[in-house]
Amino acid sequence: MKNTKGQMDFSRRKLMKFGAGFLGTATLASVLGINLTNSKPAIAQNELTCDQALAKLMEGNQRFIQNKRMNPHQSLEYLQSISEEQKPFAAMLGCADSRLPLEAIFDQGFGDLFVVRDAGNVATEEETGSLEFGTLVLGAKVIMVMGHYGCGAIKATLQGEEVPGTIGSILAQIEPAVKDFQGQQEDKEALKKATEANVKYQVNKLKQSSVLSELIAANQLKIVGGYFNFKTGEVTVVS
Repeated sequence: MKNTKGQMDFSRRKLMKFGAGFLGTATLASVLGINLTNSKPAIAQNELTCDQALAKLMEGNQRFIQNKRMNPHQSLEYLQSISEEQKPFAAMLGCADSRLPLEAIFDQGFGDLFVVRDAGNVATEEETGSLEFGTLVLGAKVIMVMGHYGCGAIKATLQGEEVPGTIGSILAQIEPAVKDFQGQQEDKEALKKATEANVKYQVNKLKQSSVLSELIAANQLKIVGGYFNFKTGEVTVVS
Protein backbone atom coordinates (compact mmCIF):
# COMPACT_ATOMS: atom_id res chain seq x y z
CA MET A 1 0.00 0.00 0.00
CA LYS A 2 1.33 3.39 -0.88
CA ASN A 3 1.47 6.20 1.60
CA THR A 4 0.91 9.86 0.86
CA LYS A 5 3.77 11.98 -0.41
CA GLY A 6 3.04 14.44 2.37
CA GLN A 7 3.82 11.89 5.06
CA MET A 8 7.01 10.84 3.28
CA ASP A 9 8.21 14.44 3.08
CA PHE A 10 7.20 15.05 6.69
CA SER A 11 9.15 12.01 7.90
CA ARG A 12 12.24 12.89 5.90
CA ARG A 13 12.15 16.55 6.99
CA LYS A 14 11.82 15.65 10.66
CA LEU A 15 14.61 13.08 10.52
CA MET A 16 16.89 15.67 8.95
CA LYS A 17 15.96 18.27 11.54
CA PHE A 18 16.29 16.14 14.66
CA GLY A 19 19.12 13.93 13.40
CA ALA A 20 21.39 16.88 12.69
CA GLY A 21 20.82 18.14 16.21
CA PHE A 22 22.45 15.31 18.12
CA LEU A 23 24.31 12.90 15.84
CA GLY A 24 24.63 14.47 12.44
CA THR A 25 22.33 13.39 9.67
CA ALA A 26 24.69 10.94 8.01
CA THR A 27 25.49 9.17 11.27
CA LEU A 28 21.84 9.00 12.28
CA ALA A 29 20.88 7.58 8.92
CA SER A 30 23.58 4.95 9.23
CA VAL A 31 22.44 3.94 12.72
CA LEU A 32 18.78 3.72 11.68
CA GLY A 33 19.48 2.08 8.33
CA ILE A 34 17.83 4.88 6.38
CA ASN A 35 18.83 6.23 2.98
CA LEU A 36 17.73 9.85 3.19
CA THR A 37 18.66 10.62 -0.41
CA ASN A 38 16.46 7.88 -1.79
CA SER A 39 14.11 6.98 1.05
CA LYS A 40 10.89 5.09 0.63
CA PRO A 41 7.77 6.37 2.34
CA ALA A 42 6.84 4.72 5.61
CA ILE A 43 4.41 2.40 3.89
CA ALA A 44 2.54 0.47 6.51
CA GLN A 45 -0.70 -1.30 7.00
CA ASN A 46 -1.62 2.23 7.83
CA GLU A 47 -3.24 4.08 5.13
CA LEU A 48 -5.54 3.64 8.06
CA THR A 49 -6.53 6.74 9.96
CA CYS A 50 -5.49 6.98 13.61
CA ASP A 51 -9.01 6.04 14.69
CA GLN A 52 -9.08 3.07 12.32
CA ALA A 53 -5.75 1.83 13.69
CA LEU A 54 -7.10 2.00 17.24
CA ALA A 55 -10.29 0.22 16.15
CA LYS A 56 -8.21 -2.53 14.54
CA LEU A 57 -6.42 -3.09 17.85
CA MET A 58 -9.65 -3.25 19.83
CA GLU A 59 -11.32 -5.59 17.31
CA GLY A 60 -8.37 -7.95 17.71
CA ASN A 61 -8.77 -7.86 21.49
CA GLN A 62 -12.46 -8.77 21.12
CA ARG A 63 -11.47 -11.78 19.01
CA PHE A 64 -9.04 -12.78 21.77
CA ILE A 65 -11.72 -12.46 24.47
CA GLN A 66 -14.28 -14.43 22.45
CA ASN A 67 -11.75 -17.13 21.53
CA LYS A 68 -12.27 -16.34 17.86
CA ARG A 69 -8.69 -15.51 17.05
CA MET A 70 -7.71 -15.30 13.39
CA ASN A 71 -4.00 -15.57 14.25
CA PRO A 72 -3.01 -13.32 11.33
CA HIS A 73 0.52 -12.94 10.05
CA GLN A 74 1.94 -15.67 12.28
CA SER A 75 3.40 -18.12 9.76
CA LEU A 76 7.06 -18.54 8.87
CA GLU A 77 6.10 -17.86 5.25
CA TYR A 78 4.64 -14.47 6.16
CA LEU A 79 7.67 -13.60 8.30
CA GLN A 80 9.92 -14.40 5.35
CA SER A 81 7.80 -12.17 3.11
CA ILE A 82 8.44 -9.13 5.33
CA SER A 83 12.05 -9.93 6.20
CA GLU A 84 13.35 -6.84 4.40
CA GLU A 85 10.86 -4.29 5.75
CA GLN A 86 8.55 -3.87 8.70
CA LYS A 87 5.17 -2.17 8.38
CA PRO A 88 3.48 -1.84 11.80
CA PHE A 89 0.12 -0.11 12.01
CA ALA A 90 0.36 0.46 15.77
CA ALA A 91 3.04 0.98 18.42
CA MET A 92 2.84 -0.11 22.04
CA LEU A 93 4.52 0.91 25.28
CA GLY A 94 3.76 -2.07 27.48
CA CYS A 95 4.85 -3.41 30.83
CA ALA A 96 7.51 -6.13 30.71
CA ASP A 97 5.26 -8.47 32.72
CA SER A 98 5.49 -12.01 31.29
CA ARG A 99 1.68 -12.28 31.26
CA LEU A 100 1.33 -9.42 28.78
CA PRO A 101 2.18 -10.72 25.27
CA LEU A 102 0.73 -7.88 23.26
CA GLU A 103 0.48 -9.61 19.88
CA ALA A 104 -1.59 -12.35 21.50
CA ILE A 105 -3.86 -9.94 23.41
CA PHE A 106 -4.68 -8.04 20.22
CA ASP A 107 -4.66 -11.07 17.88
CA GLN A 108 -1.88 -9.68 15.72
CA GLY A 109 1.27 -11.17 14.24
CA PHE A 110 4.68 -10.50 12.72
CA GLY A 111 5.09 -6.91 11.58
CA ASP A 112 1.78 -5.63 12.95
CA LEU A 113 2.90 -4.01 16.21
CA PHE A 114 6.02 -2.01 17.07
CA VAL A 115 6.43 -2.99 20.72
CA VAL A 116 8.50 -1.31 23.44
CA ARG A 117 8.33 -2.82 26.93
CA ASP A 118 9.75 -2.11 30.35
CA ALA A 119 8.65 -2.65 33.94
CA GLY A 120 5.79 -0.28 34.72
CA ASN A 121 5.41 0.85 31.08
CA VAL A 122 7.39 4.02 31.77
CA ALA A 123 8.28 6.49 29.03
CA THR A 124 12.03 6.86 29.51
CA GLU A 125 14.12 8.73 26.94
CA GLU A 126 15.06 5.43 25.33
CA GLU A 127 11.47 4.21 25.12
CA THR A 128 10.31 7.57 23.79
CA GLY A 129 13.04 7.56 21.16
CA SER A 130 12.06 4.07 20.08
CA LEU A 131 8.43 5.13 19.72
CA GLU A 132 9.47 8.20 17.74
CA PHE A 133 11.18 5.81 15.33
CA GLY A 134 8.18 3.49 15.19
CA THR A 135 5.84 6.33 14.30
CA LEU A 136 7.86 8.90 12.38
CA VAL A 137 9.92 6.44 10.36
CA LEU A 138 7.81 3.28 10.26
CA GLY A 139 4.44 5.01 10.15
CA ALA A 140 2.50 3.49 13.07
CA LYS A 141 -0.69 5.52 13.48
CA VAL A 142 -1.48 4.90 17.14
CA ILE A 143 0.57 4.43 20.31
CA MET A 144 -1.07 2.64 23.23
CA VAL A 145 0.51 2.79 26.69
CA MET A 146 -0.59 -0.48 28.31
CA GLY A 147 -0.97 -0.89 32.06
CA HIS A 148 -2.39 -4.04 33.62
CA TYR A 149 -4.02 -5.74 36.58
CA GLY A 150 -1.75 -6.38 39.56
CA CYS A 151 1.31 -4.57 38.20
CA GLY A 152 4.32 -5.35 40.40
CA ALA A 153 6.08 -2.09 39.54
CA ILE A 154 3.06 -0.10 40.70
CA LYS A 155 2.80 -2.17 43.90
CA ALA A 156 6.47 -1.64 44.68
CA THR A 157 6.16 2.10 44.11
CA LEU A 158 3.15 2.34 46.42
CA GLN A 159 4.93 0.28 49.05
CA GLY A 160 7.72 2.86 49.09
CA GLU A 161 10.49 0.66 50.45
CA GLU A 162 14.11 0.62 49.33
CA VAL A 163 14.86 -1.69 46.42
CA PRO A 164 18.18 -3.17 45.23
CA GLY A 165 20.19 -2.30 42.15
CA THR A 166 18.73 0.12 39.66
CA ILE A 167 15.11 -0.93 40.14
CA GLY A 168 14.59 2.35 41.99
CA SER A 169 15.20 4.29 38.77
CA ILE A 170 12.02 2.75 37.37
CA LEU A 171 9.96 3.39 40.48
CA ALA A 172 11.10 7.02 40.54
CA GLN A 173 9.44 7.54 37.16
CA ILE A 174 6.17 6.13 38.47
CA GLU A 175 6.07 7.93 41.83
CA PRO A 176 4.74 11.29 40.57
CA ALA A 177 1.77 9.55 38.98
CA VAL A 178 0.70 7.49 42.01
CA LYS A 179 1.46 9.72 45.00
CA ASP A 180 -2.24 9.95 45.91
CA PHE A 181 -2.33 6.16 46.39
CA GLN A 182 0.81 5.73 48.51
CA GLY A 183 0.59 2.80 50.93
CA GLN A 184 -2.57 1.37 49.33
CA GLN A 185 -0.91 -1.45 47.39
CA GLU A 186 -3.11 -4.12 49.01
CA ASP A 187 -6.35 -2.35 48.02
CA LYS A 188 -7.23 -3.78 44.60
CA GLU A 189 -9.38 -0.84 43.56
CA ALA A 190 -6.73 1.68 44.64
CA LEU A 191 -4.09 -0.35 42.80
CA LYS A 192 -6.19 -0.28 39.63
CA LYS A 193 -6.67 3.49 39.90
CA ALA A 194 -2.95 3.97 40.54
CA THR A 195 -2.14 1.86 37.48
CA GLU A 196 -4.50 3.94 35.34
CA ALA A 197 -3.02 7.14 36.77
CA ASN A 198 0.44 5.95 35.76
CA VAL A 199 -0.80 5.13 32.26
CA LYS A 200 -2.17 8.66 31.88
CA TYR A 201 1.06 10.12 33.25
CA GLN A 202 3.20 8.21 30.75
CA VAL A 203 0.84 9.16 27.89
CA ASN A 204 1.33 12.82 28.81
CA LYS A 205 5.11 12.34 28.92
CA LEU A 206 5.06 10.94 25.41
CA LYS A 207 2.98 13.88 24.20
CA GLN A 208 5.78 16.19 25.32
CA SER A 209 8.04 14.73 22.63
CA SER A 210 8.46 17.29 19.87
CA VAL A 211 8.43 14.51 17.25
CA LEU A 212 5.28 12.83 18.56
CA SER A 213 3.45 16.09 19.24
CA GLU A 214 4.00 17.26 15.66
CA LEU A 215 2.73 13.94 14.32
CA ILE A 216 -0.37 14.39 16.48
CA ALA A 217 -0.84 17.94 15.19
CA ALA A 218 -0.58 16.62 11.61
CA ASN A 219 -3.29 14.00 12.33
CA GLN A 220 -0.77 11.24 11.70
CA LEU A 221 -0.75 9.87 15.24
CA LYS A 222 -2.96 9.26 18.26
CA ILE A 223 -1.63 8.34 21.72
CA VAL A 224 -3.97 6.55 24.11
CA GLY A 225 -3.79 4.59 27.34
CA GLY A 226 -4.96 1.04 27.92
CA TYR A 227 -5.60 -1.24 30.89
CA PHE A 228 -5.47 -5.04 30.59
CA ASN A 229 -7.51 -7.23 32.92
CA PHE A 230 -5.97 -10.68 33.38
CA LYS A 231 -9.28 -12.06 34.65
CA THR A 232 -11.31 -11.17 31.56
CA GLY A 233 -8.64 -10.69 28.87
CA GLU A 234 -10.19 -7.32 28.03
CA VAL A 235 -8.33 -4.13 27.19
CA THR A 236 -10.14 -0.93 28.12
CA VAL A 237 -9.09 2.47 26.82
CA VAL A 238 -7.92 4.78 29.61
CA SER A 239 -8.96 8.31 28.71
